Amino acid sequence: MDRAAIEPAIKLLLSEIHTKLTEATRIAKAAEACALAGSIAEGVSVSMDIEQLIYDADRLQAAASLLNRLSGE
Repeated sequence: MDRAAIEPAIKLLLSEIHTKLTEATRIAKAAEACALAGSIAEGVSVSMDIEQLIYDADRLQAAASLLNRLSGE
């Protein structure tokens, strides 16, 4: 596959990974703040929103990795 055609897609995927993980970080900080304030259950509840973001980032990483491998062939 043509590397020049694939690079913009990889850049977009990496940017989206950054966005997802930045949001996960924001949620993790909020969950930690809840826990430190003594609301452990609320902290865990808040942190549950991280799961989908991490899953999405992992799938995006897999796609970027696959495109990278395909473009190197």
